[in-house]
Amino acid sequence: MSYSLKGKRVAILAANGFEESELQSPRQTLKAAGVEVDIVSPEDSQVKAWAKTDWGDDYPVDRALGEANADDYDMLVIPGGLYNPDALRVNKKALTFTRHFFEQHKPVGAICHGPWVLVSAGVVGGRDLTSYPSIKDDLVNAGANWHDQEVVCDSGLVTSRSPADLEAFNNKLIEELAEGKHKRQVA
Repeated sequence: MSYSLKGKRVAILAANGFEESELQSPRQTLKAAGVEVDIVSPEDSQVKAWAKTDWGDDYPVDRALGEANADDYDMLVIPGGLYNPDALRVNKKALTFTRHFFEQHKPVGAICHGPWVLVSAGVVGGRDLTSYPSIKDDLVNAGANWHDQEVVCDSGLVTSRSPADLEAFNNKLIEELAEGKHKRQVA
């Protein structure tokens, strides 16, 4: 299926320690579809990846979190890794930025441990999600309906379990971005 993504803009929210493939793969897929993609971060000029078992590459920050506005984007993507979501979930600006996407009915994607940010933002209650299995209890305790599937989509909220699910995650991100706002995407 072909989607029109001309003029679409996506924010990838990342702090140091994001899982490299979970930022790199969606970013490449979105850019290949003609989407403008910004790395938004609480870090000043660059953010450091975690590549499976050790530190990975540095990526330039396109927009500082303190200067980012959800109004400027059509979708939010939150990569996982252990360090990234753990840092973001205690950052008030990151949580506010995330909530604004839900308030504006915009699609949001989160993979692996990324849904931890959604738990702390208070936006998972009653929603269908998946994640890395080790955070299943956190999601269920926050009121989410957890499913062990490669990708779960609930009215614009796209979640996946791990880097092994990136192809399905990326395809669903493209589909949801093309669809645009979703009525149920309210926090």
